[in-house]
Amino acid sequence: MQNSELFFNYLSWSNPWLVAIALNTFLLAIATIAPKKLLTPAGQFHGWLLGVIIWASLGWRGYAVVMFYFLVGSGVTRIGKAQKEAEGIAEKRSGARGPENVWGSALTATFCAVGVLALSIFGDTGNIPVPQEVISLLLLGYAASFCTKLSDTCASEIGKAYGKHTFLITTLQPVPRGTEGAVSLEGTIAGIVGSILIALLSWAVGLIDLTGVVFCIIAAFIATNIESVIGATVQSKFEWLTNEVVNFFNTLIGAICAIVLAYVWKAFLA
Repeated sequence: MQNSELFFNYLSWSNPWLVAIALNTFLLAIATIAPKKLLTPAGQFHGWLLGVIIWASLGWRGYAVVMFYFLVGSGVTRIGKAQKEAEGIAEKRSGARGPENVWGSALTATFCAVGVLALSIFGDTGNIPVPQEVISLLLLGYAASFCTKLSDTCASEIGKAYGKHTFLITTLQPVPRGTEGAVSLEGTIAGIVGSILIALLSWAVGLIDLTGVVFCIIAAFIATNIESVIGATVQSKFEWLTNEVVNFFNTLIGAICAIVLAYVWKAFLA
């Protein structure tokens, strides 16, 4: 009886899916009773699902990155909240994230994480070995997508709160804070700092190397500015091009940019 219990305990805690479900269910319970809601009720369920997928795919390393993004991004959204609400440029629902926000921010990262999981399983069971380089590129894309999203969130929210001079990225003409496609020095600096922090965390937990940190920061800067161009030019022309859809394209561009930079760099060194 004792041996079977020990085996069951080992099986349970060695299974990443069971650990993921247990951990995220515990955090969901805390979020449900917390007085300040960072997610809507539907957003909490989708956040639970995202957390389960990320932990089961990448373990605590990937989970640390997504949690860092979520906590810092939620905190930055609340900076200057009263002022932004008075000006009508605050996030809806006082910054509480819904399902559309969860997946708009994390769908690209989820694709990368599931790709790593699938390749790892195939590498363990298939006859053809999976190149570690492919997994490394997917991990880089994962980190870069969150670097891009946090950069975008910091740039937008700090710019709306503290931007003294705000310009439309396509014309450099002065526009009110909160205008789609607007940029400011304060917001740009905040975005760069945000991408640096999460890139360094990704390196610290072992997802990427130091060269990858540089690629993530560059990719985040490129993608964030492309997102501003989209906001200034075509976003208002298509009803389906919501902020959440633009966020997905933003993170996808960031991930692709980082992967391309890494590939070109390797080819250059070869």
